[in-house]
Order: sequence, then C-alpha cells, then structure tokens
Amino acid sequence: MLHVFHTTVPHTLCMHSGPTDCSYFIALLVSQAEQIPESQHKQSHRTSHCSLSLHFLIMASNGSDEAPAKRIKRRRQDEDGFYFKSYAGVSIHEEMIRDEVRTNSYRLAILRSSEQIAGKIVADIGAGTGILSCFCAQAGAKKVYAIEASAIAEQARKVVKSNGMEQQIQVIQGKVEDVELPEKVDVIVSEWMGHFLLYESMLNSVIYARDKWLKKGGIILPSKASLYLAPITNEEIYKERIDFWSEVKSKYRLNMDCMIPYAKECIFGSVQIEDVIGSDLIAHEREVATIDISTITEQELQSIQGSFDFKCFGISKFCGFAAWFTVTFDDIQDRDPVTISTSPYKHPTHWKQSVLYLPEPVSVEQDTEMKGLITLSPGMTNSRYLDVALQYTVGEMPQISRHYTMSDDYPS
Repeated sequence: MLHVFHTTVPHTLCMHSGPTDCSYFIALLVSQAEQIPESQHKQSHRTSHCSLSLHFLIMASNGSDEAPAKRIKRRRQDEDGFYFKSYAGVSIHEEMIRDEVRTNSYRLAILRSSEQIAGKIVADIGAGTGILSCFCAQAGAKKVYAIEASAIAEQARKVVKSNGMEQQIQVIQGKVEDVELPEKVDVIVSEWMGHFLLYESMLNSVIYARDKWLKKGGIILPSKASLYLAPITNEEIYKERIDFWSEVKSKYRLNMDCMIPYAKECIFGSVQIEDVIGSDLIAHEREVATIDISTITEQELQSIQGSFDFKCFGISKFCGFAAWFTVTFDDIQDRDPVTISTSPYKHPTHWKQSVLYLPEPVSVEQDTEMKGLITLSPGMTNSRYLDVALQYTVGEMPQISRHYTMSDDYPS
C-alpha cells in the first residue's frame, strides 16, 4: 500500500513561476511516492458484508397527469438529490482518503503527469473535499475547476483556502450537467468508480464533461478501466447466513426454518460487498469488459457485456462469482502508467470485491469448465443502482440464468 507523504509543493511558486521552476519540487514528490518500503504495507481482515454508502429514496409517482418526459426528469432529479446528499457528510470522504491505495495512486499519477498539467486548465469532476484538485495545483495547474454537486463543496473551499490555493482552484457547487465553465479544459480528473466499477453511474458525468469541455488532444485521468470475474468458494456464508435459521430452534425453542427461502432470496439476489480471500478463487480470473474513457458513450454504458470461460483448479464447492476492477492512468507522457487494482490478490481498498452468490453450492473438480455471459446495466428503479444479469453453465449442467440487484433499498 502506498504511503501518504506530507511534503507539498509551495503553491506560491507554482502560481507565480513557470512550470520549470516547479519541476524540482514535483520530482521530489514523485520520488517520495514511488519509494515506499514493503514493510509499510497494511493488511485488512475479511469482512462478511459491507453496507453501501449510497442512500436513496425512490419517489413514487403522485398519480398526476404529468407528461412522461417530465416525470422521468423529475425522477432523475429525485435520484440525484438523494445521491448527492449521501456525499454531504464526512464519513464517506474519510473512508476514501483513508484508502491509501486509491489516494496515493491518484497523487502519483497526477504528479507524473506534471508536464501535461503544468500551466494548463483542469476540471475535477465530483471533486468532493478537493484533494485531487489540490494535487493538480501541486503539479502546477494554471486553473482547476473543482466541480462538486453535494454540500461538501463548502468544505472543499475551506481546504483550498487552508492550502493557499485560491488563485489556482475554483470550487463550483453544482451538477456537471448544469454547470457552465468559461473555457475548455486540457485535463479531466475524476474518481468516479463505484462498487462493481459502475455502481452510482458517475462515469456518465465524466463523459458529459469530456464531450462538452475537453480540448482536442486533452487527457483524462484515469483513462481506462477493466472489469474482472472469477469463480470462488465460500461455504461459510451458507453456514453463517442460512443455517443460522435452523439453529434458532436449539437456542430459543422456536422453529424459524420458514425464514430460509426468504433469507436466500435476499442474500443471493443482491450483490454482496466483501473482502474476498485470494485462496478462495477456484480458477484464474478473466477480463470481461474494458472501458476506454476517452471514447465510451453514455449509450454504450446502458449495457456493458462480457463473456467468460473458466477451468477449475481442483475439487471444490463453487459458491459464486467475485468481481473487481482496475483503472489505469496510461496517458502519462514519458512515464510508467499507474494502475489501481481492487483484486483480492492486491492490497485491500475501500471498494473491496463484489460477490454474486449461488443459492446452493455446486461441486466441481479439476478442469470443470464454466462458460457464460455477464451484463451490467443501470437499475430499473433507479439509474444510479446497478442490475447484473448472469447466464452460465457448469460442466454438463444446463444453462442457468440469474439476476442480481445492487441498491440500498433491496433487502439483504
């Protein structure tokens, strides 16, 4: 895990001098970020479930004669309103900044891109507390538009002022789709990734900003994202979450076996967010989707689909699929790219892994083949949620189709 250093580039130098004058300090920051001893890496314990940070309320139609287009727009406004409220508190921003893999990777990528950022115009999409905007200022940006729709924007202004960067960074509170900038930008930076990569659908806003403001030849940080899938075993979840209901009788003399079907519906019909143990993978992962952020369209995001095929390592119980993602900053000029990985084989991040459990484990053996198709699309009830469709076969078994939801209001 990368370690956060507290050395900063003197902002006055970067504001009033040319890019060359900042080069020494930028090189110092990059050097510090790259030279991290392995002993400082942290470990984390596996957790069985993590509640998602997004809190929405689905607003029902009031039964009026409102036109369909207007009703859809109003529903989207309701969805966005509750989404942005969930980012107004401190906890979610604390969690993200505490994630040193995430934060220091962005810092390193931005500093390595200093030759493309120094003296240039930057848009930070979903700026939050403004930390990425500050990194861009440290890299010598002439102007940074920190766009943030939630009330945390007021705290971002304080962060900017506390670091003396008011001349470089302008915090703008509002939705990207509603904001007007006075000029085109050379760089777009955004930390848009959610659980399962696409949960919260913030990438749509990055695409909107790209099409509206990014100059020809401009760069996007990060520039590419990939989604991975692998079959896993984890029989403990059936013991902990399903067999529990049968054990109630021995403890309290009440038969609650009738709860088991409902428990399965709730747990195995929704995406579970967990720290997956690498040794629980029973086949090599497959890349099922790649997104080029410089070319992807909003229409294409309506259905991200990928096929997979696996051969199992040995005798085991197949319990479900684990998904994770990487994002890569490969637009860096003359420097090595930076990659953030949420793989179970890498250092843990706040994204963890997304797990699609089966209602019952399936026995597999060496070289048992699994083939199938996975499709990700915006939620039917709320476009910031995520729907996941699976079609797969295991060995000679007939094809199975399953559907999973990822939302805050689905029973779990």
